[in-house]
Amino acid sequence: MNRQLHSKDLTTGVVWKRLLVFFLPIAAGTCIQQLYNAVDGLIVGRFVGTVALAAVGGSSAQIINLLIGFFVATTAGASVVIAQIYGAGRTEDVRVAAGNALAVFALLGLFLTGLGLLASPWMLRVLRTPADTLPGSILYLRIYFLGVPFVLVLNMESNMLRSVGDSLSPFLYMVAGCITNIILDVVFVVFFHWGIAGVAIATVAAQIVNMLLLTRKLMRTKESYRLSLRELKLKGVYLANMFRLGLPSGLQNAMYGVSNMIIQIGVNSLGTVVVASWAMTSKTDGIFWAVSNALGAAITSFIGQNLGARKTDRVKLCVRQGMTLAFLITISLSALIMLLAKPLLRLLTTDQAVIATTYEMMTYFVPFYFAWTVIEVLTAVLRGAGDAVRPVIIIGLGICLFRILWIITLFRWFHTLPVLCLTYVASWTLTSIIILIYFRKANWMDRSRTILDR
Repeated sequence: MNRQLHSKDLTTGVVWKRLLVFFLPIAAGTCIQQLYNAVDGLIVGRFVGTVALAAVGGSSAQIINLLIGFFVATTAGASVVIAQIYGAGRTEDVRVAAGNALAVFALLGLFLTGLGLLASPWMLRVLRTPADTLPGSILYLRIYFLGVPFVLVLNMESNMLRSVGDSLSPFLYMVAGCITNIILDVVFVVFFHWGIAGVAIATVAAQIVNMLLLTRKLMRTKESYRLSLRELKLKGVYLANMFRLGLPSGLQNAMYGVSNMIIQIGVNSLGTVVVASWAMTSKTDGIFWAVSNALGAAITSFIGQNLGARKTDRVKLCVRQGMTLAFLITISLSALIMLLAKPLLRLLTTDQAVIATTYEMMTYFVPFYFAWTVIEVLTAVLRGAGDAVRPVIIIGLGICLFRILWIITLFRWFHTLPVLCLTYVASWTLTSIIILIYFRKANWMDRSRTILDR
């Protein structure tokens, strides 16, 4: 039984046990990432200052989430294709599909680097970045964009391994990257006094380390998905399927990014303390989002492999048991976050105004995470089944467009922090209801055939 649980094949064994064992390394890795983010925030907040914290976590973070998040989310399409091919037993095709995906995302990374270096000042001014944070934000973005090719490749490689059932290796290499990042943060910021530049350089260096470890793993494995330089080509039907499934995820992420950038303009209008506090929320409640995203990734791979193997009974069990697991996690983490929020905030910063404002924001967000849980699980199931377009439309209208309308109407009329925060609560609630209705009525399992039969 122990050997079966640790097998890369997700189409056998007790569903909830296989899902849990597969999910735990992904969750652990994302939690380690959030721990790094918290340490990063601590170092910036304590050794560089509130203005630097706003520069790193304010408008620059929204730009990164929009541009890089689009392409990182697009890699999800490749992971669905690879998972279904692997689940169907077509192991010889896995290497071809993986090589195609790595080649195209490496080239896209180079394109993004050029765009980021040239357009960073303009993008920050469009977001009305406060004048005191603008120079630091430009510096951080330009250095960060130098590492974008490595970010896209390492995300593609991590998704490849998870799609074939290996969630442990990406976790171990993420830990190595995070440790590298923390050590370099301390060296560059605390000892060398490089400030924002030191934070950015440390981040890029850690991403390179992570990518090199993943590449080494893929080139040395004896499995069918072994990375071969001969397969790094821009051709094949697999690329068409990857982008057919991945682009909707990328567009969904981009819509999030656009709506969050609109919200960031509202945040910026409330002053530097609010900007820093807004950035600080991701350091304190980031563990929830990390674990939630990890469960979504696990469910997508699980659904993909089992639909590829035509095991629909296991798919249905995964939906029910995955949702139960998600709610248990959400309730537990929400209580833990609110319990530890103030002590953690006092550790991260000595600015009492930032502490008070961040905690106020969290009292609006955290109690409504259950609504997001519904969205996360159901969209993960649909993504694994190859139903990519309709959920994106629902999320685009229910979350992204709704938030933009909220900001240009209600927030403009009632220019307060509570009104700004409530846009998230309202959009989560609305979208969770709509996606649940669609899920119950859509014949989503049949859509997986369009991947395997082409």
